[in-house]
Amino acid sequence: MVGEEGAFVLGWDEVLTEEELSTTLKVLCMSEEEFKEYKEQDGWEDDSEEEEHSTLSNEALSRLKPPCKQLLYDSVLLTLESYGSDLKAEQDLLNNKEAYEKLSRREQQALHVRYGQKRILHQLLELVR
Repeated sequence: MVGEEGAFVLGWDEVLTEEELSTTLKVLCMSEEEFKEYKEQDGWEDDSEEEEHSTLSNEALSRLKPPCKQLLYDSVLLTLESYGSDLKAEQDLLNNKEAYEKLSRREQQALHVRYGQKRILHQLLELVR
């Protein structure tokens, strides 16, 4: 469901791997009985039309059912914990011109990437809170 890389791709305005995230949330929030019934009825194919017309925009994420919101919230917290530093530490480093200039070009680019990823994750936390 998640794809080869095992991750979902989030942008500033919407989920870029919306089909995978939507299906994963749906399945993970089902009871065992609901899942068995869904599988037996070939539910995987029945939803394709419905999902084609829906997008997981930030607004749609904020309207998810509470169990799906909690699952996303917990997943984002786990992802943020996997980083070696928090958003504030990255921001402080970006704002400290002297420390920033001591970084190699590659380290500076990595810092910008990490900072952007963390900002998107924090935005998602706010949406599903």
